[in-house]
Order: sequence, then C-alpha cells, then structure tokens
Amino acid sequence: MADNDLGGANWERRVLEKVAMEGIAEQRKSRRWGIFFKLLGFAYLTMVLGVAFEWWGGSEKLAEGAKHTALINMEGVIAAKNDINADDVIGSLQAAFEDKGTAGVILRINSPGGSPVQAGMINDEILRLRKLHTDIPLYAVVEDVCASGGYYVAAQADKIFVDKASIVGSIGVLMDGFGFTGSMEKLGVERRLLTAGENKGFLDPFSPQNKEHHDHAKAMLTEIHQQFIDVVRSGRGKRLKETPDMFSGLMWSGAKSIELGLADGFGSVDSVARDIIGVEEIHDYTIKPNFAEKFAERFGASMGAALSGSVTKALGAISLR
Repeated sequence: MADNDLGGANWERRVLEKVAMEGIAEQRKSRRWGIFFKLLGFAYLTMVLGVAFEWWGGSEKLAEGAKHTALINMEGVIAAKNDINADDVIGSLQAAFEDKGTAGVILRINSPGGSPVQAGMINDEILRLRKLHTDIPLYAVVEDVCASGGYYVAAQADKIFVDKASIVGSIGVLMDGFGFTGSMEKLGVERRLLTAGENKGFLDPFSPQNKEHHDHAKAMLTEIHQQFIDVVRSGRGKRLKETPDMFSGLMWSGAKSIELGLADGFGSVDSVARDIIGVEEIHDYTIKPNFAEKFAERFGASMGAALSGSVTKALGAISLR
C-alpha cells in the first residue's frame, strides 16, 4: 500500500509539474506575442507620425541650378484657413519663380472656388511675378474642376490646359444665408435686436428682409462680379469668345471651354512639362501645413465657431463659388 501510495503521489506530482510547465510555456508564448504586437504597433505609429510630420518622403532635393519644371498644387476650397490660402500659394509661387533652375511653372488646379479676397491676392502676385520673371512661363493645368475663384486664379496664366471632361467657368459671385422669421412666428419667438447705427443689423437672418439692405448687398456683389469679369478679360484677352451667358455663373466642360476661349488646349502636368516647357523633371514647391499646424488651426477654428460661427453662417459670406 505504501508503494502504491508513493507511486500515486509521484504520478500526481508529475501531472502537477507537467501542468505547471505547460502554464509557464503558455505564459512565455503569450508574452512573446504581446511583445510582437507591441513592436508592430510601435512601428505603425512611427510610420504614421513620420508621414504626418514629414520626417521622410517628399520631393528629392535638386542640385543647385538644375533645370526643372516647378509644380504648385491648388486642391480644395480657397479660404484663409484652408489648405489653399493666399499666404501658402504666394509663398510657393515666389519660391518657384526665384529658383534659378526653374524652366517653367505649372499651377495644378482642382478647386470649386472660394474667397474672392484670397483668390485676388494670388492673382495679383501671379501678375507681379510674371512681370518680374519674363523668361519663366506659368501654365495652369485643370484637373476635375476649375470654377469661380479657381478660375479667377487660372485666368492670369500664360495658357490654361484642361481635360475634355474638366468643369470650367462659374464666373459669378454669391452671398448665401438663411431667414428664420417664419419659423420664429410659428414658435412664438420674438426677435429683440438692439443696434447703434441704423444699418448695423445688415442682413440679420432673424429679422424680415430689408429692401435697402438687399439692394446694397446686390450692388456690392455686382461690383465684385465686375472685378472678376475684368480679371478674366485682362488675362484671356482676344482669346476670349464672349457669349451672353459667359459671365452668368454657368460652367462648361473642358472641351467647350477651349471653344469659348476660356482654356487653350488639352494637357496634363506631365504633358505640359514634357511638350510645352520641355523639361520633364518636376519639382513640387507646394507649401503644405504640417500635422501640428493643422491640428492647432482646426482646434482654433472650432473654438471660434463655438463663439461666432453660427451667426456668420446665417448671415452668409461673399464667395466665388
């Protein structure tokens, strides 16, 4: 019995040892997998941060004086706090024109428009740089859309190239907003507006529309519209084949825009660099806000919107869109 008891005890001990060793092995295996996934996560985070903060990548540095085609991208809505804003585009243009190796500049546009002020500032700088650097041509290459404020900028290029299906035009100005007077009456809400200055409540969305305010706004839009028309006529010159609806805000296909003189021909960034400028080497001069700047701007914008954004949207803003 004693031997049997001892054998039983040894058997139980062996089983316990085996279970314990398997548990230790499983823990080691789990720990190894945990380390693997942590390293994988760290590598992924490093890659994301590297792209966000531009630790690597981007255009290769050119040898000083090496001939190249300068590229500047304009993609999105044109506005002071957007990715397309006058400060960044003007900075990109200046860097491109001032580089001794620049054989020509391509402005690649994919924009529905935006702020007439921002577009006007870019337009003015293009005029200045073209007069200063008469040996460097500037071409606009339209991708999906070049409308309103986007076309305001493109009009000053030496030539405009499009795809046959690009959307071009929308030469007009708008100011949009909302009126809530009917809804307020149904809800029994009374508007109490106090101003110092008889026109300080200009286009207040919670008050009935004032004819004098309406007429003043319309006159202001007409003035800005005429500025837009003058820019297009000045930039396109005799190439423009004016029609009664050319400046009505309508848009046309790229193929039709060539017929109307709003564009000069079909082309892409590569084909213009190769066939028009004659230098296939392309260097990107586009100034891009880094991740930290974007975060700070968006955070600041969201705080500002909490304070005044709803009123601004209700009143409306003048836009080349």
